Amino acid sequence: MTGQHDLIDAIDAELPQTQCGKCGQPGCRPYAEAIAQGEAINRCPPGGERTVARLAAITGRPEIALEQPAQPPLTAYIREDECIGCTKCIQACPVDAILGAAKLMHTVIVDQCTGCELCVAPCPVDCIDLLPHPQWQAATSEPQQQRYLAYRADQGRKRFEARQRRLAAQAEAKRQRRAQRLARTEHQPASAAQTPALSPSALRANRVRLAAALKRLTRQQQNASDVAQRQALAARIAEHQAQLDALDRQLGQHASQATAPRDPGPHQKRMAVNAAEQSLRKAHQQLAHAERQHDPAAKASAQQQIDRASAMLEQARAALASQSPSRGQPS
Repeated sequence: MTGQHDLIDAIDAELPQTQCGKCGQPGCRPYAEAIAQGEAINRCPPGGERTVARLAAITGRPEIALEQPAQPPLTAYIREDECIGCTKCIQACPVDAILGAAKLMHTVIVDQCTGCELCVAPCPVDCIDLLPHPQWQAATSEPQQQRYLAYRADQGRKRFEARQRRLAAQAEAKRQRRAQRLARTEHQPASAAQTPALSPSALRANRVRLAAALKRLTRQQQNASDVAQRQALAARIAEHQAQLDALDRQLGQHASQATAPRDPGPHQKRMAVNAAEQSLRKAHQQLAHAERQHDPAAKASAQQQIDRASAMLEQARAALASQSPSRGQPS
């Protein structure tokens, strides 16, 4: 394992760290790992023939011609007068070398730009040009060029790794916030029972809104092709379903509290049964879709919803059945 890790480090050290993906991998480190597993060594246009020769020496493989023409160092340039501030180039940049904000002008940090070209395609107004990097043009000798390439590689690696850590931290923080909201939602029925502030009509309006949102999320999950996106949508679906279940329980409580002792309100309890049955059907539909997609996270989320909906349905049916014999009996 150590020998394999050292080989990957040695290969990665020879790659230009542009993080451009032209090799077919999502970055230079993944390409180094792929080469260590047997992938071809000639798929790095920014590295050129020099990189192929170095990789051949490290891996013991023969030198072969580049699959694509060699690419000199480039930098992106945003025509700022045409920029609409959509932030798509900022999101695409693998080294965080573009500054800007939504609906405001963007600009490239030329010193940190690796010339990966990943910002060009997402731009909806085609206002990004690729130009020869000024630091490369200023290097008039071989030693100066090598110093610039070493600097670009060092900065590209550091900024790429820093961006990966930032994105991972943001994803974890988002997951924790959702978990906290879900935990608060699960405890909401108890607090709502202590301080029932909303009227039945307001609760029903909230239920309609939540049901519509749940339907939209379910449709998005069915159309999502990315596993991570489906898992994120599954978490949101579980959160909305928990809120919907809580509203159904509150509606049931209002129905039981609003009726007289001698008339427990069969109509309202039948409505609670119908609502619980509807929640259970939706949960089964989500489970079936998750099984078709072979998505373990979505299956687990759907199973939790089925368990909650089944328990709610059992309670609603028991409440409806318990009052039936008492109707018509003298007090």
